[in-house]
Amino acid sequence: MRIQFKHLLVISLFFFLASCSEKNSIEESAVAYEISFANAVHHEAEIQVIFSDVKPGKFAFRMSRTSPGRYALHEFAKNVYNVKVTNSLGEKLVITRPDPYQWVVDGHDGTVHVSYTLFANRGDGTYSQVDETHAHLNIPATFMYAPSKSESPIEVTFNTRKDLNWKIATQLKKETENKYSAPNLQYFMDSPTELSNHQIRSFEVGSQKINFALHHNGTDAELDDYFEDVKAIVLQEKAVFGELPTFDFGEYTFLGCYIANASGDGMEHRNSTILTSTNSLAEGGAIGTVSHEFFHAWNVERIRPQSLEPFNFEQANMSGELWFAEGFTSYYTDLILCRAEVKTVEEYVGGLNKAFNYVWNSPGRKFFNPIEMSYQAPFVDAAKSVDPVNRGNTFISYYSYGSVLGLALDLSLRNNYQQLNLDDYMKLVWKKYGKNEIPYTLANLHESLNEYAGKEFADNFFNNYIYDSKMPKYFDLLADVGLNLSRVNKTSFFGAKVTDGVIDGEPTMNSPAYKAGLDSGDKIIAVNGKKLNEKITFDSLQEKLTRTDQMILVINRFGNEKIVKVSLGKDPKYTIKTYESKGTELTEYMIKTRNSWLNKK
Repeated sequence: MRIQFKHLLVISLFFFLASCSEKNSIEESAVAYEISFANAVHHEAEIQVIFSDVKPGKFAFRMSRTSPGRYALHEFAKNVYNVKVTNSLGEKLVITRPDPYQWVVDGHDGTVHVSYTLFANRGDGTYSQVDETHAHLNIPATFMYAPSKSESPIEVTFNTRKDLNWKIATQLKKETENKYSAPNLQYFMDSPTELSNHQIRSFEVGSQKINFALHHNGTDAELDDYFEDVKAIVLQEKAVFGELPTFDFGEYTFLGCYIANASGDGMEHRNSTILTSTNSLAEGGAIGTVSHEFFHAWNVERIRPQSLEPFNFEQANMSGELWFAEGFTSYYTDLILCRAEVKTVEEYVGGLNKAFNYVWNSPGRKFFNPIEMSYQAPFVDAAKSVDPVNRGNTFISYYSYGSVLGLALDLSLRNNYQQLNLDDYMKLVWKKYGKNEIPYTLANLHESLNEYAGKEFADNFFNNYIYDSKMPKYFDLLADVGLNLSRVNKTSFFGAKVTDGVIDGEPTMNSPAYKAGLDSGDKIIAVNGKKLNEKITFDSLQEKLTRTDQMILVINRFGNEKIVKVSLGKDPKYTIKTYESKGTELTEYMIKTRNSWLNKK
């Protein structure tokens, strides 16, 4: 997430004034927070907030329902209790609750002092986690706020557990040892904070510093080695855009938690990112997340869709540009790992298969184009529903869809124009919109491609693959860089996932299982006269059949047995491999184009 463009002057002025005058008291700020962790062992934090200079009349404060970088609703109010409100004299104020997300008081004296307890036990890019290993704080999940005070300066005091050697890592401005500040609510909400006994590695790129603060249980040597990969990634991503963004205070900080009690995730922010993983450094950590989230420092934080401005903390945030903001970032995630030599060319090419097959073979393209897939983010971005959905047949992740389209656009530019490439298109979009933080529209992306590659090329790409859901000519595009796209040679295709003999999820539309009338929850009792058991599984029986064979299934549906005939088919999956791995020699053109695409910049 980025701060609204109109806030930039406010932020600059705030930073200037803050450098001229050191604040001495928490009460001096219009909004002042204090958080403590005496009961961390039971995942509780005690939080106080003082709202000063409150106008007469009713005053509302609330918990957020969303979090920067997430698009779905997350009801953070559910983890708040023991709420107490007083005025400046400590006199209790009566609370009313107009809805589940907010509290309202009246009869205050211009000061509203709120205290409450927060339960927090999920360490990821959205929620907060408090225990005796750390206080992992995503701000919307932790702190109440007042919409009427959204433009007020903020201070927060972190009472760290010194007995646990906790230190503070955050993009907030440091005022004193444990007091930090933000110019307004948008910046504050966008500033995750890690309190733990973490280690820090740093390096300078020009006049700016890149910090990697890692809470983990590994060794110094492991972190040193890992940080070399981080540095290589940072420099290769800088090469795409030609420069780093201008970070506030001249610093960017990775906030990493590679610990057993974390939940795997990553979340971008203006001058920092959250990286969480249960993998230790010895197990690889989360290097792919490092690549993805740092690319967001340009694409989505500063190259920002107008549809996400301003970020709304009270309702879901929808954007039709996520195929570009998230999807093109996903394309660059592994490409950068290859350029940084963290992955080999063979590893990179092998990694293309999953997303390609997912998008190529999805029935969802019949229903929604990439823009409409992006619109569905509030339903799928860590969102939850208790009723069954048919997303396996109707939805394609905008991460994967955009990634596969990014691949096609990059190779189309390289193969058709030779001197053009996606890097330079991204650089153009950066200079036009990101560098000066001017939010873009879908039309702006189209116009920029017109400017970069010509109207005919741009119109063809957007009309066929963005406004429509056709698929590019991958066979030819991949062949020009010495990659072979071919059908997987498997014996048969069923079209539904079977777990312990039960059809798990809706069968794929128009697959053999779908055409036979099978449905989610059907229990398969026997296949071609053989009963399933621990030794005889559905998969083991299917492996022996060819694509022209027929399955006679005995199933149980709603307590009744039924015989179903299934005519198997050919597996629709494809595989992408290098020519050399198949014994085919590359031409000089293929070598030159591939090297330009995948080699270190």
